[in-house]
Amino acid sequence: MTITRRSILGAAPALAASTVLGSGRSLAQGSSAQGRAAPLRVGVIPILAAAPIYVAEKEGWLKQAGLSLGITTFESGPNMIQALASGTLDVYVAGVAPLGVARSKGIDVKVVAATSVEENVFVAGPKLARFAEKGVVPAEVFKRYREANGTPARVATQPLGSVPNTTLQYWLWEVAKVDPKDVTIVSMGIDATQQAVLAGAVEGGTLREPAVSIVTGRNPAIRLMALGGEMFPNQPGTVVAVTRALLDKEPDAVQAIVTGIVRAVDLIGREPDRVAPIIEGALGKGLVDTATIRRALASPATRFTADPRPIVEPTAAMQKFQVKIGALEREVPLDGLFEPRFYARAVAAQ
Repeated sequence: MTITRRSILGAAPALAASTVLGSGRSLAQGSSAQGRAAPLRVGVIPILAAAPIYVAEKEGWLKQAGLSLGITTFESGPNMIQALASGTLDVYVAGVAPLGVARSKGIDVKVVAATSVEENVFVAGPKLARFAEKGVVPAEVFKRYREANGTPARVATQPLGSVPNTTLQYWLWEVAKVDPKDVTIVSMGIDATQQAVLAGAVEGGTLREPAVSIVTGRNPAIRLMALGGEMFPNQPGTVVAVTRALLDKEPDAVQAIVTGIVRAVDLIGREPDRVAPIIEGALGKGLVDTATIRRALASPATRFTADPRPIVEPTAAMQKFQVKIGALEREVPLDGLFEPRFYARAVAAQ
């Protein structure tokens, strides 16, 4: 069966009404997760969109379900795919786009929840931002920069196949209609992109929170030039995916994770001051203070959501564009990639 947004939404009421799976045990309570000996191996990109998994852990909800996490951080989704392929990860918390590449290579993963949408934005460094006057369209901004400096603007993003890279290219070529001779795309990791923008080594780049709040806070001449929804309409962002092996063997553990994500997204929306220290502890590592995290939570670049269903169609659109730019050899059917039943049960249990 081909999974479309319409078919998923149509199935949601029935899914939400069900509270058991397979053996009849309540998934919401995570009974098979109780007493799990080994920590779940979780791969995470250390950005604000990953906050729900940290909040769910620190609030003790996962521990109550018998789960502990062994978290490894990665610089990009494509890098994490290698870990999935080697069998060293159970849970993937990163952009949805690389999962198309994973499926094309026979790696069976399931998206069970989202965490955030429209999180990738474009920031312009001081040299580029001065051409971004009110009313000047992006294509003209880049053109004026090249004409004034004699070289194209250098913009940084993550590797080909990642959501940031795909989003940037879609915005440049499909939305803003920028002349390719006016821009040079430089591929680098998340931390390197942030540092390059701050140091003026590039003229702009795709960033996510809390990096947006960090760079604009340190240098007010750095400007937010395009929001995520402008760059790629309904831009799919970070998701929580699990291996097929984990889903088949430990569905209650998967349910506990998704339920924790749903609760965490709700808590972040209701009590940002309460969760800010948790997020700072997980992402700040002594380099980002809680006040910056609080600004990031209130940023227009921040849109938390746990529902994976609305991103099905945008994911298909993103995958189609990835084929166009050479990030994918061919479109991979999305049948079976999205598994919304765990989200539906988590919401029904709230």
